[in-house]
Amino acid sequence: MSSKRKVAILGATGAIGQRFIQLLQGHPWFTIEVLAASERSAGKKYKDACNWTMECNLPKELAEMNVADATVESVEKAGNVDLVFSALPGDLAGPVESEFAALYPVFSKASAHRMEKDVPLLIPEVNPEHAALIPIQKKQRGWKGFITTDPNCSTIQMAMTLKPLMKFGLSQVMVTTMQALSGAGYPGVPSLDIIDNIVPYIGKEEDKMESESQKILGAFDGCKVQNADFVISSSCNRVHVKDGHLESIFVKLDSCPSVEEVEEAFRKFRGEPQQLKLPSAPENPIVVRKEANRPQPRFDRDEGKGMSVVVGRIRKDPIMTMKYMCLGHNTIRGGSGAGILSAELMVAKGLA
Repeated sequence: MSSKRKVAILGATGAIGQRFIQLLQGHPWFTIEVLAASERSAGKKYKDACNWTMECNLPKELAEMNVADATVESVEKAGNVDLVFSALPGDLAGPVESEFAALYPVFSKASAHRMEKDVPLLIPEVNPEHAALIPIQKKQRGWKGFITTDPNCSTIQMAMTLKPLMKFGLSQVMVTTMQALSGAGYPGVPSLDIIDNIVPYIGKEEDKMESESQKILGAFDGCKVQNADFVISSSCNRVHVKDGHLESIFVKLDSCPSVEEVEEAFRKFRGEPQQLKLPSAPENPIVVRKEANRPQPRFDRDEGKGMSVVVGRIRKDPIMTMKYMCLGHNTIRGGSGAGILSAELMVAKGLA
């Protein structure tokens, strides 16, 4: 690249916005130009507007940066921007992201636009062909820019493991999640609700896992995405773990591969990010652990700098076909890292 793309982060004071800042430090393609947040933060220095919760120091140059209001006018006054990362809350993201997308490429972590027919719901290794929706979206909406979205954190890691299994014929999926506290944002779940406890409900999470996965793993027909035809049933739980979602996944396949064949399918799985050697792409998108007691969040969530999904306990199932455990870092691969990788892919494709 001849020069770095200048980026704005919307919702920069929140947990996902902070993770964007952390992951973009020293990025070879992107540099942070504008930090934007709500009206109550606008005009303050970033260090005064946010409660920094990352396990690293807040970069000094960003600490002194003035926070812009999350509007097109305010962001354009604050700097010259090439693309936008949105970490806005879902209830605010819809109209704000649309205003920015009329002018800029927008990479959204919010749920507001995920299921719209002309909006890609991207996992770069899994469905990069869905980026073909972008010119359709721009034409239909009359936009100079576009919106592309990242799936829900728990959906991303599951869908990454389902993709290589589709060659065996995938008909049914059952998943039970054990999701980390950081997935609830900051300050998250009250301590007296989660200490010595598991909360067997996360609002709208099960619906997202079931509907988003079918769109992600569906086929692009040249005009729209036809949803995949397998059935997913999910049950989502919040557990007393800081980072790293663990999922217990059961799949019914049309064929009966051996455990070794499934392991090989996971190990060999690669996508366009690996072929293009994108800066945030892990060498191995899926890492297979053979130990009887892995993966575990504390030991495995940082695999591939948090961008790899780790699977283990792969075994035959007497009711379904196969079962396995799946772990992903929910605020990196399931969060800001996914948005950055999607932006890298769009830049590499000449779309951003």
